[in-house]
Amino acid sequence: MNHRILCRITVFTSVFLLLTLGLYAQAANSTNPANSGGSGSGDDKKELPTKFREISLGMGLDDLKQVLQKDKLFNFRGDRDVSFLPAREESLVETTGSSFVRRAFFQLRDGKLFIMSYALNTGMMDHYSMFTNLVEKYGEPTYLDPKEAVWETENTRVTLERPLTIKYIDKKAFDDIISESTLIQSRRVKERQEFLNEF
Repeated sequence: MNHRILCRITVFTSVFLLLTLGLYAQAANSTNPANSGGSGSGDDKKELPTKFREISLGMGLDDLKQVLQKDKLFNFRGDRDVSFLPAREESLVETTGSSFVRRAFFQLRDGKLFIMSYALNTGMMDHYSMFTNLVEKYGEPTYLDPKEAVWETENTRVTLERPLTIKYIDKKAFDDIISESTLIQSRRVKERQEFLNEF
C-alpha cells in the first residue's frame, strides 16, 4: 500500500513539474512584441511579489509547515500533506484550502521553497478580476496567450493560468532545474546511442 502511494505521488509530482517546465519554456522562448510592452516592460517594470500572506519563496519546510498550520485559509494536516521525493532533496506539500483557495502546492528543493501554486475557487473568484488586479499592480504581462499570462523579472516569475491558478516561481532555482534536466536528457541520449552501437 505504501509503495502504491509513493508511486502515485512520484507520478503526480513528475507531471506537475513537467507541465510547469513546459509552460515556463514556452513563455521564455516567446518573442512576440504584441504580447509584451506597456508598463510591464523596460526600466519601469515593478518588482513582483515573492510572498503570499506569510508564505514566501525561499522559506524552509519547517517554517512553511508552521505558517500553514496557523493560516485558516488552508486545511493543512501536518506531515500527512508532505511528500519527500526521490529527486535531489526535493519535497512537495499539497493541501486543500478553504474559501478562495481550492488546492495549494508547494515544491521545495534543497530545503527551500521555489514554487508555490494556488488553484483558486472559481465559485468565489474569476479570472478577469485576478488578471486586472495583477495588471494594475505589476503592469502588462511579459507574455500573454489564451492559456496563461506571465509576469517576469530577473529573479521572479508569476503566472496566471486558466481556469484559475496562480503560481509564484523562484527563477534562479527553476533555471537550475532546467539546466540539470537538459544535461540528464543529453546523457541519456548518449548512453542510448552507445548501447545501440554495441549491436
